[in-house]
Amino acid sequence: MAAYDLEEQEQLAEIKAWWKQYGNRLVNVACIVALAVLAWQGWNWYQRNQAGQASVIYSALQNAVQEKDTPRVKAASGELLEKFGGTPYAVLGALTSAKAMIEAGDAQTAKAQLLWAASHARDELRDLARLRAAVVLLDEQDYDQALAQLDGSSGAAFAARFQDTRGDILAAQGKKTEAAAAYRTALSKLGELEQSGGGEWQGEANVIARELIGQKIDALGGGL
Repeated sequence: MAAYDLEEQEQLAEIKAWWKQYGNRLVNVACIVALAVLAWQGWNWYQRNQAGQASVIYSALQNAVQEKDTPRVKAASGELLEKFGGTPYAVLGALTSAKAMIEAGDAQTAKAQLLWAASHARDELRDLARLRAAVVLLDEQDYDQALAQLDGSSGAAFAARFQDTRGDILAAQGKKTEAAAAYRTALSKLGELEQSGGGEWQGEANVIARELIGQKIDALGGGL
């Protein structure tokens, strides 16, 4: 029994020595882990809360668009961008508002919304915002800025439309050779999209798109 007590005392001594050496560090690590977990949970709650509030405002924006209530559209969209710019609803709101503003004849507000979306959106929504912004800038004859929106890569679904719009801008600048080249690239990208079986231009829309691009090339003298 004495031998057992002695062995037990030695084990306790080892534990005390280990705790003296590593105990504070272990407590600190545990505190850091606990704080990290709390921070992560808090961030998730904040994100869910933000998304919930943003969804309500986005719903109000959609209703305002349907009712063609321009002041309400501007107010709802502005609130989304100002207070909930980090949520997906802000980008959707900017795109929705921009379309409504174009229909209402307010190109300036539409342009601001689209440029914001082009800077904050991701993937296909970013491509869509860039494309629509380029069209608005083309209408304003701000050709350099319109082309700048089309610079860089885009998703395959938008590649043909980017080149088609680039051709429109170059044609407006009187750069016929460059415009024709862009239109031909658009046709090529459209063909690639058809072969892949994806994209926005499908079926009858593909036929119409090809006809329109062909007409643009013919209008330039067959591409020179």
